[in-house]
Amino acid sequence: MADEETLQDQTSEEPAAEAAQDDVIIVEVPDPPKPLEKMTAKELREYALQIGNIVGVHSMNKEELLKAIKEAIGIDDASGAKLFAKEIAKVKVEIRALKSDRDKAREEGNSKQVDILRKRIGRLKKKTRRLSAAG
Repeated sequence: MADEETLQDQTSEEPAAEAAQDDVIIVEVPDPPKPLEKMTAKELREYALQIGNIVGVHSMNKEELLKAIKEAIGIDDASGAKLFAKEIAKVKVEIRALKSDRDKAREEGNSKQVDILRKRIGRLKKKTRRLSAAG
């Protein structure tokens, strides 16, 4: 009888172990067509629907969609690092160089060159602001 009880215990534990393994559902998440931050809200909604385990997709704005998608995929954004920090630094170095060129052109009295450099510096400043807002 003891042999029968141990046999029943072993057989009853095996299906439970198999059931525990079956509870874990592995879902294949499709790769996004482009970086998530660059996607529009409409594209993010479509991607969230493909993922499938996000509720209320159509009532979310872009920031909420990004947060929900990153949580669903398992991306941790707690690093705090800016995405485009290196690119912003390069642009700022270029701005400093252009400012020194602009000052030299002012000393020489070349107003046309000063105007060209001033506009170029303004465009680069706008670029840094856009990069900072994007990431």
